[in-house]
Amino acid sequence: MKAQFKYAFLAGLHFRGAVFAVIFIVNSLLIIFSLFGVLPIAVHVIAVFLGGLATTAMAAGNIGGDVAIARRMFSAPEAYLHALTPVPRWKILLASISTMAVMDLFTMIFTVITQILLVLNLVFSMTGDDTGKLFWEAFFSDHPYWLYGLWGILMLITSYFLFVIIILFSVTAVKSFLFKMPASRFLGFLLALGCLFIANMLMQLVLLPFDDVQRFGLLIISAPGSNLAYIFVILLTLAEAAGLFIITSKLMERKINI
Repeated sequence: MKAQFKYAFLAGLHFRGAVFAVIFIVNSLLIIFSLFGVLPIAVHVIAVFLGGLATTAMAAGNIGGDVAIARRMFSAPEAYLHALTPVPRWKILLASISTMAVMDLFTMIFTVITQILLVLNLVFSMTGDDTGKLFWEAFFSDHPYWLYGLWGILMLITSYFLFVIIILFSVTAVKSFLFKMPASRFLGFLLALGCLFIANMLMQLVLLPFDDVQRFGLLIISAPGSNLAYIFVILLTLAEAAGLFIITSKLMERKINI
């Protein structure tokens, strides 16, 4: 299992490692200088612009890194090594998903937080307020802002796992039972959309007892409004991801057309 994590990590790092290193150094220096108040307003504006570019570049780097990890399971020549490795498919799948999650979430959380700090530093350089004071009031005041942030982070992580496993399930379907069908990739795309639709509908059903579902014509918007609703949504998302994970690993145990 350790070897599977190692190889998946190296495959993802090879594509996005240099991108994140440059973004980490540049954003860190901009934040340090801005926190000490040594940057003029014009440089703050440029820093915010560069931070936005860094976030976009990191998102592209993460997509490329995830594709590189996934190709090792489904495309030659790396996939031949997976096929010949005497390891259960679920271990290979778990190592790949876990590596994607750790690298994607860490890099994007870093770039998003640094971008928020750069924007706040720009605003407060114009108003004269203190960035640290705002964060202190948000996280340590009597209002539970931090709790909503924690629920939001947990929902983001669980939704990410579900989204990734839906994609890998669709790719596995294209490489297995949909392989000989006409327009197999399009069918795989429709399968992914169907999984997303079912997941969305199940979430609406879970939130109905909490009266957290609002309808705007044909548009349905769910917004958990209580701690219990957040817990149910997170547990449902984890259950859906686990179910698709088991199905995907079983399909990978069968014939995969590399």
